[in-house]
Amino acid sequence: MPDKPLDPDARALWQRVAETVRPLKGRRLLRKAALPVVPVEKPIPVRAPAPRPIAKATTPGDTLDGGWDRRLRRGVVGPDLTIDLHGYTLTAAHEVLEAELGRAIQRHARLVLLVTGRPPRDSTERIDGRPVRGAIRASIGDWLHHSRHSSHIAAVRSAHPRHGGAGALYVVLRRTRG
Repeated sequence: MPDKPLDPDARALWQRVAETVRPLKGRRLLRKAALPVVPVEKPIPVRAPAPRPIAKATTPGDTLDGGWDRRLRRGVVGPDLTIDLHGYTLTAAHEVLEAELGRAIQRHARLVLLVTGRPPRDSTERIDGRPVRGAIRASIGDWLHHSRHSSHIAAVRSAHPRHGGAGALYVVLRRTRG
């Protein structure tokens, strides 16, 4: 870059490179007058302000108190509504989930039992590279997180064995005010 002066280190490096250059046959080497060396001022370090603590994003699963968690673990609270996604394709299951969550919110339900089916036992349980079971269960987390109803979801917990155990989830909806 001819319009930018070189700092002393770059100038010394360029001088060593230029000394090793031989002209092509039939051409002569043009020597330019020495470029002016401009001293580079070192910038004064500026202290950045201390970072502000980032507010923790509330995702489904972060906002229950201990009482709710104990009752869900013991299975003493019953669901207000059950959504069973067995037998649906991924697309159909997603549509049913969205519609049923909307109904649950309209009915002011607090606890929804979401039956998804058991997750795969191990990674070897595949046909043609696809899991034999657990595709809906594997997608539920993303579906709930990106759902248009995600602001109404307070938490997602594993269901008690009496309500389906590993094949089901509890979706706790926020209490509606007013």
